[in-house]
Amino acid sequence: MAVEVLTTADGRAKTALSHQHAATWRAARAAGTPCAIGNATPPDAPSRPDRPALLDPRDVPRRRPGTLAGRQAILHAIAHIELNAVDLHWDIIARFAHVPMPMGYFDDWVKAADEESKHFNLVCDVLEESGSHYGALAAHAGMWRAAADTHDNFLGRLAVVPMVLEARGLDVTPSMIEVFKSAGDTGAVAALEVIYAEEVGHVAYGSKWFHFLCGRHELDPKDTFHDLVRRYFHGALKPPFNEEKRAEAGLPPDFYWPLSDAAPGR
Repeated sequence: MAVEVLTTADGRAKTALSHQHAATWRAARAAGTPCAIGNATPPDAPSRPDRPALLDPRDVPRRRPGTLAGRQAILHAIAHIELNAVDLHWDIIARFAHVPMPMGYFDDWVKAADEESKHFNLVCDVLEESGSHYGALAAHAGMWRAAADTHDNFLGRLAVVPMVLEARGLDVTPSMIEVFKSAGDTGAVAALEVIYAEEVGHVAYGSKWFHFLCGRHELDPKDTFHDLVRRYFHGALKPPFNEEKRAEAGLPPDFYWPLSDAAPGR
């Protein structure tokens, strides 16, 4: 099921399939059906539609929130992030299926993938209501880099994707909500508020299973997190941090502040 989502190119089709497979999983779990975890080879990179064009991050035009076009560009970027998140959550299921994990691990990431699919569609709906659509603008080509870099390191994937990249969403989403509130765009505000509320859970899943694996291997979680982020994340973490929501997701300040560009020695 995970690989089928990963190898579907169209965003709406990918998320429809994601919803379908998540519903199948939930129904089987609710019925008490034994759920064997299979094996399948995920692609090196997920299938993508012809549009948007994917550019080097330095070549993506700056987004100016004071105009409709600028706000459409922000929404387009968010839709692109959410679509990548769908693939990242299905990939972490397929990529590391050879590692024995409790069934709750699969419950969590299926739920996260299902919610990211909802987020993509919510943002696409707002984009289309504004007269644009996903694929109308160029997008960031570096979104899959964290997945590629951690394709053979389970702890590294958990550290960098949910505990760094998704945690960054907790930092920046409140200011984006204010941008759309100021513009009177109630549809965008509603979509972003759903995303903001549910992303806390995705970061929490990362923290939970990262700590689980550290316990299994008798590793210090904080030191291991610092080592993996320095190895796989390109650059320092950028404050300001949403310390309240990060704590809610199981990320204490001593995990991320020493990695920030405000840390001594940086």
